[in-house]
Amino acid sequence: MENFVPLGKTDIFVNPIGLGANGVGGHNIHPNLDEKEGKELVRVAIDNGINFIDTAYYYGLGRSEELIGEVMKEMGNRSDVIIATKIGPKIIDGQRIIDNSPTFLKEEVDKCLKRLQTDYIDLMYIHFPDEHTPKDEAIGALKELKDEGKIRAIGVSNFTYEELLEANKDGYVDVYQGHYNLIRREAETEFFPYTLKHSIAYIPYFPLASGLLTGKYAKDTEIPEARKKSPFFQKETYNAIVEKVDRLRKMAEAKEVEVANLVLAWYLTQEAITAIIPGAKRQDQVSNNLKTANVTLSEEEKRQIDQIFK
Repeated sequence: MENFVPLGKTDIFVNPIGLGANGVGGHNIHPNLDEKEGKELVRVAIDNGINFIDTAYYYGLGRSEELIGEVMKEMGNRSDVIIATKIGPKIIDGQRIIDNSPTFLKEEVDKCLKRLQTDYIDLMYIHFPDEHTPKDEAIGALKELKDEGKIRAIGVSNFTYEELLEANKDGYVDVYQGHYNLIRREAETEFFPYTLKHSIAYIPYFPLASGLLTGKYAKDTEIPEARKKSPFFQKETYNAIVEKVDRLRKMAEAKEVEVANLVLAWYLTQEAITAIIPGAKRQDQVSNNLKTANVTLSEEEKRQIDQIFK
């Protein structure tokens, strides 16, 4: 517990290195997932000190939650693990429909509790904002569930800055999860100052930019089909990023760690960032992510990384 950190203004403490679990049962996101391997990922993470598991209904349309629930029941250590999950979207006739109405949110929390085989959820996010529900009303519904003991903390994900302001009108938002990494740093100008001021934990998703910040790509690497539409993987942008990552590689080699560990460690030096949730599809990736805890960056090294990606 000595290195655990509080989630914002809550009494929930997490290992700042968590597990992003879209590779656990997220069949609609990753092809050819092995569910037994997915469950083993969760066990390995917990056995190695990770107590923060981040999932969502959208990961496999409930399947990720079901598998994590099975592991929790088998391990019998529910109170030792902090489970974060996200409500929505609805899938109707193959279409994603976003609904933040209080009725929908409350119904989905009850369904989620059943999938996870638990009587409370540590951190419940609204996954995406809809276009019609006042955000403070949606958060008010989660506050009622918090008062009932069904959830312990309230989070929002993918909200714009203005939507976050509206959502937090009554001060009930505990955690914000948004797109942030060394390549995409817009959050530093608006979100970071606001979340710090209001004691809201900021948790970045895509911290390794779909693998671009791991050091596994070179200029002549064959780009996976699934990545070819990403703006980061367009030729000029891609080559510029690879050059920057190569500069990080020398720093990582000097510390005898991987580029990914260096990048993740840099995030954890940012005052606004509470925890990171890198994904994994293999057990060795979980073990490698945990090596981040052993990386110490000097002020000069922090500045160098910052400048490379300014």
